[in-house]
Formats: sequence, C-alpha cells, structure tokens
Amino acid sequence: MYAISLGDDRAELRPLEPWHAEEFLAHLDRGREFIGQFIPFGSQATDLTSARDTLRRYAEMRAADTASYHGIWLDGQLVGGVLTLNFDAERGNCEVGCWLEPAATGRGLIARAMRVLIDWAVEERGIHRVEWIAAAGNTASLKVARRLGMTPEGVRRAAHPYRGVRHDLEVWSILAPEWREARERAPHSDH
Repeated sequence: MYAISLGDDRAELRPLEPWHAEEFLAHLDRGREFIGQFIPFGSQATDLTSARDTLRRYAEMRAADTASYHGIWLDGQLVGGVLTLNFDAERGNCEVGCWLEPAATGRGLIARAMRVLIDWAVEERGIHRVEWIAAAGNTASLKVARRLGMTPEGVRRAAHPYRGVRHDLEVWSILAPEWREARERAPHSDH
C-alpha cells in the first residue's frame, strides 16, 4: 500500500499487516531474545497462527484508531518496526514504541522511522503529546528518545514486572510545538 524510503540504504517503512504473518514470525525468531530483553513484544507470536493473530489484533486496533504497527524493511527483509499505542486523537495524546532485531541495530533505523511516524501523528492526526516509555535499563531505546528531542519526565519506579525483575520505567515525551521546533533545527543523520 505504501513504502516510505528511510534513506539511501534501501530501508523502508511499510504497513505491517496480517498477511505478513510468515515474515513477521521469521523476523521475531531471528531476534526474539534481543527484542524481548525488556518487553514481551512478540512473545505470543510463536507460530504462524499466533503471529497472524498478533498482527490481526493490531489491524483491529488501527481500524478502531487506537494503535498501529509499521514495519521497517531493509533490503527487502522485515527487520523491525515502530508502533503507536494508546492513540487518542480526540485528546491529542499517543504513545510510541519500537522493536528491532540485532542485525539491524546501529543504523539509525528506529529514529528515522519514528520521525515519519511522529510527523504523521502530529501533522496529520493533530496529536499534541507523544510519549515514549522504556525500561530504565533499555539504554538503546532511551538514546532514541533523546535523539528525537524528547524530554525525560520522570521514572515510574519498579512499575514493570518482567522476567522476575521489577523494572523502573522512564517516561519521556515531546509536545507538538517542540517536535516542530526540533525538526526544523535538527540534522537528519542518525548514524
């Protein structure tokens, strides 16, 4: 339906839909342990049926205008993605998130894809507040929030029980006027 170029390295942002289930499952299997270090993303997608169900759930949330998945393809292979959660156009708030398999890290793919997603949320959908929540130990994720110009707002201490550990969650955000200002003055190289 669409493919948005993320730069000259043949990286693209595309919709991630139920018919991608086989590719989504293969991608998760390549990076399952890495992707799941701090969040259970994709943990329910362990075979073709459950992968399709995961993508279908997000397709239904997209239809309800409450969330969405967008895949990142590099050289024609799905390697990660960005998403919206708790999308509330009426109140002008949403949360964004991401995931990436290990072989695709260090290329700035998430920041480039997130710029497209946040631009869409702010400019097309009228979102005023974009929130990023990540485990305090997830330094790669927090670096992206910083690179995008987000402001740390605080820590929800021991708020995320996962794999037998209660993780602190850092809350970062950017407001629409800040996003526009940061976009105007920031270079677009993320490498």
